[in-house]
Amino acid sequence: MIHHIVMFKITKFDDEQDKVRKTEELKSTFEKLKGKIKSVKSFEVGININTSSCAYDVVINSTFRTLDDLNTYIMHPDHQYAIEKISTIPKSKIVVDYESTRSRK
Repeated sequence: MIHHIVMFKITKFDDEQDKVRKTEELKSTFEKLKGKIKSVKSFEVGININTSSCAYDVVINSTFRTLDDLNTYIMHPDHQYAIEKISTIPKSKIVVDYESTRSRK
């Protein structure tokens, strides 16, 4: 099984309320992908509750049967639309893709 984890950190905001609005927009944009792309086995979007300054604000945690399924998701028009929709939000992003050792049995 392939795990695809993406985290976003809002890098520019006017005040805490603006940061919350941008965080919610990121979350709601990606939550709309649930159930739309058949190659996705599991999909969860969460907002950080940790107050540490090094913590990121939003996480997408998804799984795929194969690397090809992950690539299908990445190139899917609905996913590309979500990326475009959040393009105006100032943010940094980190991504980790890994294969679960349990899936190699």
